[in-house]
Amino acid sequence: MSEKQYAVVCNDEEQYSIWPLGRDVPEGWVANGTTGSKEECLQTIDRVWTDMRPRSLRERMSAA
Repeated sequence: MSEKQYAVVCNDEEQYSIWPLGRDVPEGWVANGTTGSKEECLQTIDRVWTDMRPRSLRERMSAA
């Protein structure tokens, strides 16, 4: 039995998640091009999502 494959997805607020490969990505989310096992995708998210605050909050805080 093969391991389930996932895609890394990101929303407009630059928040990341994984989504089962082959299923339509939910509205408001876009695949970032990374696919693989659950562990591989989660490792990618750990590497790229270094600031957990939503983009809009980061922008408000930097403008203050």
